[in-house]
Amino acid sequence: MSQFESRNVLGEPLQPCCMDPVTGFYRDGHCNTGHEDVGIHTVCAEMTSEFLLFSRQAGNDLSQPVPAAGFPGLRPGDRWCLCAGRWIEAHRAGAAPRVFLRATHEETLAMVALATLKAYALDLS
Repeated sequence: MSQFESRNVLGEPLQPCCMDPVTGFYRDGHCNTGHEDVGIHTVCAEMTSEFLLFSRQAGNDLSQPVPAAGFPGLRPGDRWCLCAGRWIEAHRAGAAPRVFLRATHEETLAMVALATLKAYALDLS
């Protein structure tokens, strides 16, 4: 599915999450998902120190670069397409990062209520 067909959690066209570093399961800057994306990388979030520490302790150190995979490592303030399940775990642990609803794929709603996401929204006025 291309980003032109994808919708966000608000029912609008999916907006880009980040191009620097390039994020998304498909590394297209969007939190698109498909059958091959078993991790469901659909939540566009702004990284925080708390979340990066939580993720490292959960076994996925997003702050460490992986040059062979073209992954620069993340710092607080970076945007990244997170696995919906990991975001839920962080939410339950009080470490969930804030999200950009317009760049969060609608498939996220199968796992997280819109009201919960809105409580963490960075892009609602």
